[in-house]
Order: sequence, then C-alpha cells, then structure tokens
Amino acid sequence: MSAGLEVPVRVVLAEDEAIIRLDLRELLQEEGYQVVGETGRGDEALELVRRLRPDLVVLDIKMPGLDGITVAREIAGERLAAVLMVTAFSQRELVEQARDAGALAYLVKPFQKADLIPAIEIALGRYSELVALERDIDDLQARFEARKIVDRAKGRLMDELGMSEQDAYRFLREQAMAGRQRIDEVARRVVAGELTP
Repeated sequence: MSAGLEVPVRVVLAEDEAIIRLDLRELLQEEGYQVVGETGRGDEALELVRRLRPDLVVLDIKMPGLDGITVAREIAGERLAAVLMVTAFSQRELVEQARDAGALAYLVKPFQKADLIPAIEIALGRYSELVALERDIDDLQARFEARKIVDRAKGRLMDELGMSEQDAYRFLREQAMAGRQRIDEVARRVVAGELTP
C-alpha cells in the first residue's frame, strides 16, 4: 500500500498472458493494492482506464487490439493515471519508446515482488509530481494572464482619462474591494469599456 494511505491504490492490469495477469493481481492484492479492472487487450485497457479512472495502469507492451505504447501515449496524454510498462523485451529502443509515450516506470519480465512494488511507487510518485507541476503551471499562467489584464486596464485609464498609474491601480483595487471581486475581473470590465471612474 502506498505511503500509509487509507484508501488503497486502484489499479487496472493489461497483460495478454492470463497466468502473468493472475500473478500480478495476486502480488498487488497481497500488498494492499485494489485491482479494479483487468484485460488482455490494449483497446480494452484504454476503455477500462477511461471508465474506471484508476491511480495506476500496468501495461504490457505487446497486446492485441492496441499495443501498450499506444495505450500509454493516450493515457499519459489525457493524464488519466500513472503508467507502469511491463514487458519481456528490454531493448533500449523499446524502453525509450515507452518513456516517450508517458510510461513513468518500466519492468522487464520475469520480475519479483521486490522489483514490482518499488516500480509502482516510482510511477505513482512521478505521476503525482507531474500533476502537481501542471497545476502550478496552470496557476502561474492564470496569474500572468490576470497581471496582463490589470496592466491593460491601467493603461486604458491612464491613456483615456489621464490618470497616474498609481491612481489607476487604486481605482481598480477599490472597485474590486467594493464589489467583492478579484481585481482582474474589474480590469476586464474596464478594458471592455463597461466600467469607468
């Protein structure tokens, strides 16, 4: 189980060899992971992940329907879950393709439980970091956009009404406080010509 979490990590297994899939399920369940879906086909794996929204998907590279690389690319592109690739092939080219497709960890069969659990934890940790980083980027982008609109509103007040930059900012801030709005919302109204002093 992951880092003392109360809720078990939800996993979808996509492995075309039924015996290996069974072994994986047993290993994961012994460690407290919850296997919420499993399949031997890549196209079904993608559908399961989209429907079940697991925390982690364990993908074999070679599967009928869609190969694991394609499925990983879709899952990573949509930020649906952490991806752990499992394969009997260790060629550098395949490892690089898996990484480029969004796999966050990679295991070569046959593997032991001692290999599987750390790989899962690495994939989950990297996925959490990635999601947090994207959230930070979105937040910074939103702040940058807010700053730009406030600057445009100040510029309009300065150009059209001859206000000083300080007075223009004070007007925006006072309107925001009086209307209990964010300053960028007031600035948008000024830029649109809906609000003037």
